[in-house]
Amino acid sequence: MNISHIEHIGIAVKDLEQSIRFYEEVLGMSCYAIEEVADQKVKTAFFQVGQTKVELLESTDPDGPIGKFLEKKGEGVHHMAFAVKGIEGALAKLDEKGIRLIDKEPRKGAEGLDIAFLHPKSTHGVLMELCEKKEE
Repeated sequence: MNISHIEHIGIAVKDLEQSIRFYEEVLGMSCYAIEEVADQKVKTAFFQVGQTKVELLESTDPDGPIGKFLEKKGEGVHHMAFAVKGIEGALAKLDEKGIRLIDKEPRKGAEGLDIAFLHPKSTHGVLMELCEKKEE
């Protein structure tokens, strides 16, 4: 697998606007994008930190993945995302190695990235996301 860098760290929050204010006013960061990903039932906000991003995730539906996470675990780190080249091949290799895949095929995520999640039961308790920016 060809991981180039940590693409982003996803953080589940209850109130996106309040969390954005904290990152901007307390940490001095600047939110550069807010986006809703309807099929994932989430609204996101992004901050750039060097080559890595912080993605805040607010649920738009209590029955969505972030809504369930917040109900069970509360606010906090939700996942770590790695930038890869050749996401389909990476998923195939991980599957061959017995890694439990949440997504067997990539799907569209925020910022137009192709994404796929790996189950935390196969990754030592960390929900991991693979991301690939397809060149047009």
